[in-house]
Amino acid sequence: MRVAFVGCGYVADLYMATLPNHPELKLAGVHDRNPARQRAFTGHHDVSGYPSLEALLSDSSVELVVNLTNPGSHAEVTRAALLAGKHVYTEKPLALDVAEAEALVVLAADRGLRLASAPCNLLGEAAQTAWRAIRDGVIGTPRLAYAEVDAGPIPRAPFREWVSASGAPWPYEDEFTTGCAIEHAGYVLTWLTAFFGPVALVSAYATVAAPNPHVPNPAPNFFAGCLEFASGVVARVTGGAVAPVDHSLRVIGDEGVLTVTDCGRYESPVLLGADPFPLVRTRGPLIGYDEIHQMDFARGVAELAADGSHLPADHALHVLELTLVLAGATGGVTVRPATTFAPVAPLPWAR
Repeated sequence: MRVAFVGCGYVADLYMATLPNHPELKLAGVHDRNPARQRAFTGHHDVSGYPSLEALLSDSSVELVVNLTNPGSHAEVTRAALLAGKHVYTEKPLALDVAEAEALVVLAADRGLRLASAPCNLLGEAAQTAWRAIRDGVIGTPRLAYAEVDAGPIPRAPFREWVSASGAPWPYEDEFTTGCAIEHAGYVLTWLTAFFGPVALVSAYATVAAPNPHVPNPAPNFFAGCLEFASGVVARVTGGAVAPVDHSLRVIGDEGVLTVTDCGRYESPVLLGADPFPLVRTRGPLIGYDEIHQMDFARGVAELAADGSHLPADHALHVLELTLVLAGATGGVTVRPATTFAPVAPLPWAR
């Protein structure tokens, strides 16, 4: 399938690095509203550029648009692509408002188009292994889950020195003003909701736990949420940009504890108690991995190109609603989510 990228910033280089893992995807070209950024990206990767978004969307050979713009532009670009008859895979979040995101899901369905949202780490070997172990009753009936999405004390890090392969700066303003919940919570919320189903009740709290002098009005850099699933499982999700890096997940059942050491790594170690638990498959070295980004970013695009059934839009909408509750929980909130979703199917090789 021929795809096109909208947005040539930091994350676009991660998609480019892993695109060769999926030869069925053919990149038609890219566009960025910043001409200098587009030139740097196309020059570095030796790919074609479109002079405008309209030119990209009018290219009849492009079947799928990969929306890699900044969070505030996600909904606008996704809507334009759907109206142009393109399938869309968008970076998280799907939108910054639940009603706006729901309208996109409805628009895609009405037009017979596929819509999916990052993160795609549910497609990784660690996620599928943990999920299968839970389904197979390895830990008995699951009761609790503890999930961490601490990104590290980023405001004290040399983040202005972080640049992508093509020279794009790390978008710290999005991280600091949109908030770490929107940037990171989806990595574990996607897993938890796929494993245990829709959430019936959320109690959350968020605050600026440490000063952030780099932006005028920083979003909360700490959040914590307790999720009660309709299935009866209870989860605690904690994250932010203050504590040391921790991306672990523990699921506690009547007969044991399952641990994933890093939900951001596709082949993260999985433990049953203190013992290694074998992954359902291993892929060996993949193109584009490095010691920081051990995720095949393009795998989600490939899944959507295939049929999108393992990254359904209604699931993404529910994850977004939960994410926005965590992000907006200053002072503490309790919410019964309005969205829900049909059960998500595990990948064929992990059933």
